[in-house]
Amino acid sequence: MKVNRNDSIIGRITAFCAVVSILLCTLLAIILLNAVHRYASSALASETRADGGRVAATVETRGHVPGPLAQQPQRNVQVVDHQGNVVESTPALRGKPRMATFTADRQNTTQAVVCGGVFGEGNCSIVVAQSAHRPEGYWTVYSSSPAIPMYVDSGLAALVGGSAIVLITSITYLGNRIVTAALRPVNAIRRELDEINASNIARRVPVPARRDEIRELADTINHTLTRLDAAMTQQRQFASDASHDLRSPITAIHAELEDALLAPQDTSVSSLSSTIMNSVKRLEAIVCDLLTITKLDAGAPAVNAPVDLAALVEEECQMRPQGTKKFLCHLERGIQVCADRQRLGRLLTNLLDNADRHADSTITITVRHEPDSHRPAGIAVLEVQDDGPGVDPSKREFVFQRFARLDEARNKDAGGSGLGLPIARQIAEAACGSLRIEDSARGARFVLRLPCHAQDDITARSAAHSARGSS
Repeated sequence: MKVNRNDSIIGRITAFCAVVSILLCTLLAIILLNAVHRYASSALASETRADGGRVAATVETRGHVPGPLAQQPQRNVQVVDHQGNVVESTPALRGKPRMATFTADRQNTTQAVVCGGVFGEGNCSIVVAQSAHRPEGYWTVYSSSPAIPMYVDSGLAALVGGSAIVLITSITYLGNRIVTAALRPVNAIRRELDEINASNIARRVPVPARRDEIRELADTINHTLTRLDAAMTQQRQFASDASHDLRSPITAIHAELEDALLAPQDTSVSSLSSTIMNSVKRLEAIVCDLLTITKLDAGAPAVNAPVDLAALVEEECQMRPQGTKKFLCHLERGIQVCADRQRLGRLLTNLLDNADRHADSTITITVRHEPDSHRPAGIAVLEVQDDGPGVDPSKREFVFQRFARLDEARNKDAGGSGLGLPIARQIAEAACGSLRIEDSARGARFVLRLPCHAQDDITARSAAHSARGSS
């Protein structure tokens, strides 16, 4: 998708640089011209004052000024007597009234800018008034020069304006180049991401050499792609394994039905029904496990409530069909955890099913409390141990992978779906707990640890212990 140039980051930052540079350059130009104007005006006023002072000194000594009143053609001088009459003036002001009405102050000089009047409409001049002492009174000598405009001079204004334009253009261009160069890796990342899809998820975005925020962005994107790649690989493997496990009972049903069709007279209906029923039950178990895995992966919310572990174990053991294996329970009463009772029951059922498949004769279930320095209420521990062949320490994590089966398990029993233990661990982790295989003298010992319910009453558990001891 193409980004509108006006909406792009490069366009916005370039416009921002242009606006800021225009404002700054305009401000600098005004400050510069104002400083030059003040300096030039001060110098011009000094020259005008000097001309007027020369005339005032001559008037005081001689009463009149022989020769020209002004040294510069653009400068005008008027001599006004003590009665306010213009006595002498430069040619440009002959026959005209006095150029100003103010007189010199006590310091013998007064300066002001006068516009219009004898200077013509729209024209302004710097006028300096100085006094000259005569026997009959104080005369006033006015000297003037055309006021300097704010831009001082057209050449200077053109130079400052041209310099400002060059500076604005340079700043805008430089800002555009810097942002373009900075975002070039982002465009490369965007183009590469646009090319990545499910068929080439192994591709990665380019990582800039400079260690900056864009490199961190590229690294984060690549790490995300790596996790996504691993998740898709796991998903494909999961689909492949699920298809394989679903195909086995379907193949068995297909073979039985095919034999029955080929030799109906030799087929026992009860035997066929029993075989098909076993395959259907296996299909049902696999589908139920798949649905459970899907819900857990989707992050379906759990209905958490206080659950008494000892009561849960007793309930699950009573619901199990009678078999050849013996169940031994060592249950500490009053231990509660905050978890989804249905999911916790599923976890226990999966552990018991796994122990039932691999135990030789006895399955031991233990519920106990374990202190923990980080949790005031402590840890609830549930152990399920069988007296079977056990699990090699190097393969203890392998059995928690989906559809994973040890070779001896395959040879001994093919009833498991390969999802029971992964589901159990996922339920434990969703309840902020852990499930792992720990060392034991014989068989496999699965240990579930969950945080005790925060409102667990230690006194109640002590009372339960006392009651059990007295009985």
